Amino acid sequence: MSPAKRILELRRLIRHHEERYYVHDDPEIADAEFDALMRELRGLEEAHPDLVTPDSPTGRVGGRPVEGFAEVEHRIPMLSLDNAYSEEELRAFDERVRKALSGDGQAPNTVEYVAELKVDGLSMALTYEDGALVRGATRGDGERGEDVTSNVRTIRAVPLSLKDAPRGTVEIRGEVYFPRAAFDRVNREREEAGEPLFANPRNAAAGAMRNLDPRLVARRGLGFWAYQAVGDLGLTTHAEMLARLSAWGLPVEPHWERVAGSDALVEWCARWQDERRALTFETDGVVIKLNALVARERLGATSKFPRWAIAYKFPAEQATTRLKAIGLQVGRTGAVTPVALLEPVLLAGSTIANATLHNADEVARKDIRVGDRVLIEKGGDVIPKVVKVVDPDRADRSEPWTMPGECPSCGSRLVRPEDEVVWRCENSRCPLQLRRRIEHFASRYAMNIEGLGEAIVDQLVEKGLVNDVADLYHLEAAKLAELVVAPREAKSERARPRKLGKVGHNLVAEIDRSRQNELWRLVHGLGIRHVGERAAELLSRAFGSMAALASADVDALQAVHEIGPVVAQSVRTWFEQPSNREVITRLTEAGVRVEATDAERTAATPGTGPLTGKTFVLTGTLASMTREAAKDAIERLGGKVVGSVSKSTSFVVVGEEPGSKVEKARALGITALDEAAFQRLIMPT
Repeated sequence: MSPAKRILELRRLIRHHEERYYVHDDPEIADAEFDALMRELRGLEEAHPDLVTPDSPTGRVGGRPVEGFAEVEHRIPMLSLDNAYSEEELRAFDERVRKALSGDGQAPNTVEYVAELKVDGLSMALTYEDGALVRGATRGDGERGEDVTSNVRTIRAVPLSLKDAPRGTVEIRGEVYFPRAAFDRVNREREEAGEPLFANPRNAAAGAMRNLDPRLVARRGLGFWAYQAVGDLGLTTHAEMLARLSAWGLPVEPHWERVAGSDALVEWCARWQDERRALTFETDGVVIKLNALVARERLGATSKFPRWAIAYKFPAEQATTRLKAIGLQVGRTGAVTPVALLEPVLLAGSTIANATLHNADEVARKDIRVGDRVLIEKGGDVIPKVVKVVDPDRADRSEPWTMPGECPSCGSRLVRPEDEVVWRCENSRCPLQLRRRIEHFASRYAMNIEGLGEAIVDQLVEKGLVNDVADLYHLEAAKLAELVVAPREAKSERARPRKLGKVGHNLVAEIDRSRQNELWRLVHGLGIRHVGERAAELLSRAFGSMAALASADVDALQAVHEIGPVVAQSVRTWFEQPSNREVITRLTEAGVRVEATDAERTAATPGTGPLTGKTFVLTGTLASMTREAAKDAIERLGGKVVGSVSKSTSFVVVGEEPGSKVEKARALGITALDEAAFQRLIMPT
């Protein structure tokens, strides 16, 4: 088969499997097989650049960051929806619709609606020309949004071309969202790094889509559901429209139903208030739309809302229970954080026995004590957390909790670095740290070693087969096949200890494949404090090899755009440890690639702007935006965000409940900006 024919065949196969996975939730091949198809296509396109086309699946991740987002004017405004919070308000909406559709003042008995789950994400408008994706834009203020095409192209659920699409322009509207598993992963990484957690998946998705580097957006793992095609397609109902979207290869959330009458609407909303917990994404309600499109035209819209649709919002779910004890958990970087051990309580469809307490300062601020009755909730219905104490009048029945001085895993003394809220175990041989480091090294967004899960890691460490990540590349298939593994939490009778067998052979093959990963994956996988995916990519691009990175001093590291003093010092400290240098030596001897290719190093120089040369520190919570969005805004204007205050800091941005960084800024005479001043700085009139 000629290269041209094979490229066409590979693109067809990849599009087919993307649709099976993202649209129909019914994959036909394993992830490793899909990755092999992508690698083959990428190789052929690199060998034959004249055959590359804009709609190729390999073009999902742009080669360089953008300098900013252009403004886009929507052809048809993207209106908000009015809200209903009770059964009475749902019935009142139905009555308004029926009366408005009555020609003689007598409302029809029943009206048919389409009920869809309300995805808690970021509204997006996709424009296709002759079936090819040409633009993705945020909702913005409804009239104008931001052109985020480069980021939209990275979302695997968004097809780059439609199947059997009509000629001309078609606009598709939908929701970009953070799947629960991806949201959990990101928040775990942020908690281990001592960074503030994302409050909910919607804010995290919005922050990701406004990142200027599409490669970072690609690694977030965002999803997309389509719910509307704008324009006259010759359809008569919304149900037909959803079917048409699916036929074009777009992902449509599959649980929608046609529902007639207010009684059925109330029943449908009540059912999904309970059943939503089994979903893989976050939903905060139900969107109800009149099914007949011609009837929608009769009802029209106000300046803010369509009269033919409403969003029913699920009530917030919280529960109270007794705090039995405060335990400790150990992260891969040595961060030791408190965990609430609770009397089990049913919340949002699951039994909650543990909840995060974030850090020792939070426990003290909320004055949480053992024996208290506490209010808990799931942040974004995902992460259980303690909100407050319900009965603070304790009558001296308990003492304030204080952070223990020893690591619960290895007994080493805990330390709290200056300007940090997190206590740490600095013993590099701590068993729990080792397990977390190996899990991180093998994770999808590091070395991506499929099959190396928690239960296997537990046994590898317990049996002494792995004492650092380099040991992974010396594992023998025969020995792994005989390893007996039990899941950490047996959730069924079938989850009993078993030999790995063939799984062990497959795992060795996966480990072997990872030797040829990109350099940034290795840098990220090492688990250097403060070095996430973005920093790992910047460092790999700037230095080009592990040897050059290892020998770089703090000044050279900090000279890299976006790398501040905290990250620079952390990298320098990591490489100064003899045990870490030994790991790098052994990884190199094992054949792990420790140099970046020319393609990996090719990227645009970050743009300049009015904040070029200015360094910012963020502290506290901003009401108008997430910390990630604030960071993106600063970097879009040429500034740099670092983690700690120093003499070189230009401004400290102060939100609600700031930390000690404010006092340090005052002592050094550094300008502090409240949120209003910060908004004026990044959005000048």
